[in-house]
Amino acid sequence: MRLRWLLDTCSSANNCATATHNSTISLHPSKKQQHASDSSTSSSSTLTSDDSTSTLYSNYSIQTLPSVPSLQKLSSQNLNNFSVSYHCITSLTPHSSRPITSLALHNNLLYAATENQINVYDRQTCTYLHTFNTKSISSGSTKTIAFSKDMVFTTHQDCKIRVWNHHHHKNNNNHRKLTTLPTVNDRFRRFLLPSNYINIRRHVKRLWIEHADAVTDLAVSNGVIYSVSWDKTLKIWRISDLRCLESLKAHEDAVNAVAVSNDGTVYTGSSDKRIRVWAKPVGEKKHVLVATLEKHKSAVNALALNDDGSVLFSGACDRSILVWEREDSANHMVVSGALRGHQKAILCLINVSDLLLSGSADRTVRIWKRVYDGSFCCVGVLDGHRKPVKSLAAIQEYNDDDESQSSPNGVVSVFSGSLDGEIKVWQLSIGCDLASQGQSIFSEFLE
Repeated sequence: MRLRWLLDTCSSANNCATATHNSTISLHPSKKQQHASDSSTSSSSTLTSDDSTSTLYSNYSIQTLPSVPSLQKLSSQNLNNFSVSYHCITSLTPHSSRPITSLALHNNLLYAATENQINVYDRQTCTYLHTFNTKSISSGSTKTIAFSKDMVFTTHQDCKIRVWNHHHHKNNNNHRKLTTLPTVNDRFRRFLLPSNYINIRRHVKRLWIEHADAVTDLAVSNGVIYSVSWDKTLKIWRISDLRCLESLKAHEDAVNAVAVSNDGTVYTGSSDKRIRVWAKPVGEKKHVLVATLEKHKSAVNALALNDDGSVLFSGACDRSILVWEREDSANHMVVSGALRGHQKAILCLINVSDLLLSGSADRTVRIWKRVYDGSFCCVGVLDGHRKPVKSLAAIQEYNDDDESQSSPNGVVSVFSGSLDGEIKVWQLSIGCDLASQGQSIFSEFLE
């Protein structure tokens, strides 16, 4: 049941052009409902105001969010002289018959998971380096990849979290498996006491430190690992000794996403349509439920936080991205509005610099920029994938001569992975008005 919506979108996906994109977008207030073609492809499409309205309201799930206002606004004051250009540098195909299930960036390396194989590339040259896999231990597909210094954490369909050590010496750039969570020592410490076992289904018990279903997402923050699973739990692990410290019954259905702010606040998104907020009170050893955020009308698939943790973005099967902001009078988030434009479920979100990137089952990646008054603009649509975009990775680039990396050069590198088995590498350039270059003009805003 959890994957039915995804299978439906895959089966209905039409082939689309995979030609390299190279377009410049200049935002002009007079172009409010204009949707221009990609400058490097022969195909084009036009979306009129009437078309967008009929599409938006023909879907029941969107109709059920009338109380959430749109944050997409267009004004001459906040968009004047702003532009973004983007183009696809290259495409990578680790394995043509295997979907890309996860992408991650670390130390100038790009990690790409295709089922039970993880392919490593030099992210700047897109050169293939090596592959490490878990096929021999039947791990199932890799769900997510995260890092802490030279340690790499991967989560899998078989309920496990695997820990790898990255050797990055000159002639040795491989990954060696260190252990699997929960570790043997952690199990041995607890297996004798009956109180350490919980019922996962009728007549079946497991140690509370074990996940009982696919581990869907993982976040690392301040020496702690936070993992969530289709078994409805949130588990918290200490990196120093890899012990499981807590296990929380987080939701009433599968948990699909987790995000952690710098202050330790934890957000979990679930198929029960809810986002829950967790925090550890001062002087306490355990996390407690702080708030439940309820606005989505379908499964929550993805979460992302802005740099300072003051804004939370959530994407769901209802095609909407909700924006949550912290109120001065509350210690949790409240919804401030919705971003709409994707035609199918939101599958992944990532925040980089002042941009939000969203990947969808409609096979596109949308680029959203927040302007000074709190409104958002969709400043670009990256297309060319033939199946749903399942994962995203992005990084702000810096000037080569700036060793401290304190001077961004206005370029963002984006990597999009799809169920078609392809990784597209994009370069976004953000700056002053570029309309004089004679490139395509694009501006699409759904209010």
